[in-house]
Amino acid sequence: MMKKVVLSYSGGLDTSICIPLLKEHYCCDYAITVTVDVGQPEKDIQQAEKKASMISNKHYTIDAKEEFVKDYIIPLIKANGSYEGYVLGTSIARPLIAKKVVEVAQKENAHALCHGCTGKGNDQLRFEAVFRGTALEVIAPMRDMNLTREWEIEYAKKNGIPVSVTKSKPWSIDENIWSRSIEGGHLEEPGFIPPEDIFEWTAPPEKGPDAETIDIGFEEGVPVSLNGESIGGVSLIQRLNKIGGAHGVGRTDMIEDRVLGLKARENYEHPAATILLTAHKDLERLVLTRDELRFKSFVDETWSELAYKGLVDEPLYSDLNAFIDKTQERVTGNVKVKLYKGSAKVVARESPFALYSSDLSSFDSRTIDQKDAEGYCKYHGFQARMFKRIC
Repeated sequence: MMKKVVLSYSGGLDTSICIPLLKEHYCCDYAITVTVDVGQPEKDIQQAEKKASMISNKHYTIDAKEEFVKDYIIPLIKANGSYEGYVLGTSIARPLIAKKVVEVAQKENAHALCHGCTGKGNDQLRFEAVFRGTALEVIAPMRDMNLTREWEIEYAKKNGIPVSVTKSKPWSIDENIWSRSIEGGHLEEPGFIPPEDIFEWTAPPEKGPDAETIDIGFEEGVPVSLNGESIGGVSLIQRLNKIGGAHGVGRTDMIEDRVLGLKARENYEHPAATILLTAHKDLERLVLTRDELRFKSFVDETWSELAYKGLVDEPLYSDLNAFIDKTQERVTGNVKVKLYKGSAKVVARESPFALYSSDLSSFDSRTIDQKDAEGYCKYHGFQARMFKRIC
């Protein structure tokens, strides 16, 4: 019986060499490639389609941008999604890509699912959290064969597979509408200064133009307008990537703790993500109570860890989203963000649900009798003073 394997296909080095490897080492008779469009450049989609037509038996391209923003990015914004300072670009896209690959496998009556992830990174976990929910075999050639980047480049050449990476620039790049990650080669070394040419979305911050202030409108935690113009989620993110990128906003260079426990040096670009998360979190501080903010910070951190691990089917993930959605009912208003030489700084905010009164807070107002605070002060720190007397 013919063995069909469905491969999650980016068009990059790893997934491209998977196809001949599947036929040489895994008894694959029919390789089906699936490219899921979550906002990567159109030229990358076209290149993946062209390459797939050369080396696979059948190819699918699935446009999932709207679904990605609606069902993954919007919940991320509401949860202020960030893992150790990383805005969860690659990680939040993987479960959606994996689910689309599974849908194709079921349609094609395939026997196995395949990904091009290594055994050292997080993506293997994110894909397989979805893949292993099926009865299909899971194949991971990079991990199974313990392959190196240099070996892959040579293997691609021998098999006539065109690849853009070289030994001098072996960057592994993953891109979607929310972020762009760049890793590999010398970039893995903590002491290496990344060359400017690895960046595509962001200009050098020090060369940014004059400061620009933008206005972002939110309704129930969802960004819905830019400078007073109503705009859909996909278009809003695309425009903010261009606006913020021109100012050098959204670069992250970090030492990241992978799920397996390995520390890794990572470089990311994410202008829109930086702007929207900064604005959203600031608006929350205006409308949520102190106790809501305190508890939600713990919820957000837990949500982000689950998203980072790709565990979007974990029941706790849905539970947390239910709580977060409830808090977002009042996160409506406008936030002005000033962009300048790599920074995105909130300079003003307003909301009909603001828990703020200028009359009560002002030092020039007598609406509140300041004398009333004296009784509170007498009991504030009471036990600490008793402790000092005893000890």
